[in-house]
Order: sequence, then structure tokens, then C-alpha cells
Amino acid sequence: MDHSDDGLRQYLDGRVFDGHLESRLKREIPGGEPVIDPDSGSIHIENLPLSRICLEYALRITGLYRRGQRNARRLCVREHDLPVPGLTEAMRGYRLLHVSDPHLDVDPGFAEGLADQLSGLQWDACVITGDFRYRTNGNAEPALTGLETVRSALDGPVYAVLGNHDSIRMVPRVEALGIRVLLNEGLVLGPASNTGVWLAGVDDPHYYRQHDIVRALRARPDRMPAILLAHSPEAYRDAAAAGVSAMLCGHTHGGQIRLPGGFALTTNADCPRALASGAWEWQGMTGYTSVGAGASVLDVRYNCPPEVVLHTLTPN
Repeated sequence: MDHSDDGLRQYLDGRVFDGHLESRLKREIPGGEPVIDPDSGSIHIENLPLSRICLEYALRITGLYRRGQRNARRLCVREHDLPVPGLTEAMRGYRLLHVSDPHLDVDPGFAEGLADQLSGLQWDACVITGDFRYRTNGNAEPALTGLETVRSALDGPVYAVLGNHDSIRMVPRVEALGIRVLLNEGLVLGPASNTGVWLAGVDDPHYYRQHDIVRALRARPDRMPAILLAHSPEAYRDAAAAGVSAMLCGHTHGGQIRLPGGFALTTNADCPRALASGAWEWQGMTGYTSVGAGASVLDVRYNCPPEVVLHTLTPN
């Protein structure tokens, strides 16, 4: 496989719109995401090199660091009924395993532990809503190796979208594992093309902002309900306006570090807090924002356990 950018252009020929690939490659900064976004002007304090060091030091001197690491390994498997307006009876009970933000290279044993916990779960299709990698830059090989371990535990079709931690250069390797990456694309899920669900997936709407929901829906059969995969809930307005029935996303980690009582110190997303974790609804569109299976910045969690979600599709 040609791993050069020219090879990537050839691999993705016909799948990405004009300018998509070049814009994304341009924003894949070698040093990682900037503290101040050059386009929006928004400030990302978590990208300050000293922020992680200071937070880790504070947690260590208070004796909370090891507890946070243990919390981050206590994965919950949540059951959730996902209402999908327009769902046919043929798709009632269809189950989607939703994995988000695994950050697989957080430590050498994490991917194997996640694979063990996913093994044996019953589902019809698995969807991964981005952030395979722990850092926003650097060598992706450890994350891809971890993904191979996780994929071996997933006995069925797997679909994914890219997150703000993921390089588009990872796509050929991810798809070589039998995981279809949806780059503003879609396909039919279900037993028959006229009774199924359109599964659409868009590129990261948080940092790269190369999501194109209209393009992802353009081949959808008339009146077929659509489930949208997006890394972040920040695409919620565009999704509802485009006629999406349900949206699955992640990115926020539910705050990852919450105060007692569940208040998140930050969600790192430009959306209402009600959309930052769990089930929600917006203008007739249902949604679910996973708090994620992994951790970033630091491999700790407090009052916000990691999760994977088994969504059972139901008519609205």
C-alpha cells in the first residue's frame, strides 16, 4: 500500500469532495492542534503543553491520580433505546454497538482490555465515532495496532468516522482492518434496501470542520430514515436542518472530570450542555452523545465512568 499523500489521493479518489482532502491535510499540524484556533479564534487551554503537566502534578500531590486511572478502566456497557422517527417495523430491535473516543494508545494494555469487554456483546452493527488516537499528532501506529486488537473482538460489520485526534492518512489502514470509514458518505443498513436505515457519516465537525451532511445524505432513498455519525454533537443544527432522524456522536467525554453531583468542568464543544452527554432531542431529531470509552489529556476520570452503548432502534 502506498502511504504517501499521492497514494492517499489515489485511494480516496471519488470519495471526498474538491478541497476536502487538501484542507484537512493542511490543518493536520505536526505539533498538534493549536492553543488558539486560527480560523475561529477559540482558545483550547487543554492544548497548552503545561496544562497536562500541571493537572497531573495536582492530582498526584492530592493522592487522586491512581484513583482516576482506576476509574478510567471501569467501562460501563449501557443499554439505550434509540427512537428513530420513520423507522420501519423491519428495523425495530436492530442493535448498534456505539464506541466513541477509545484513544487506543493511552497505554499498552488498554486496547486488549477494551477488546475483552466488547467480546461477547450481541449487536447487528458497530459504529465508532472517532478519536482512535490519544494525541492529536504524532505516530499513529500504536493506535492502529490497538485498533487491530479491538477489531478482532468485533464479529460483524463496523463503520466509523474520524475525530479531531485522527489523521485522514489513517483511513487506508483503518479500512484494511475491515472498518468502513464514512467521509461525508452513507449506506443502507438493514435486511433490505427499501426497509432499512440510511447510515451517514461525516468528517470531524470540531477542529477540521470538513463535515458535509448534505453530501452524506445525497444518495439516501426517498423517505428512508437517516442515522448520522459525527464525532462531535456540534453538527446538531445542520443535522436537524438536513432531516436527519437520529444522531450518534462523542468527543466531549462527558467532561471526563466531573464534580460530585455530575457537573462537568468543561465539555470542549460548542453546543448546549444538554447535548454534551447521554440522550437528547433537538427539533424532532433524537441524539446520543457518548462519554467515550477512553480518556485524553490525562488517563483519568472522576464521576464520569467510560462507556460503550448498545442502542436498540425503536420507532418514534
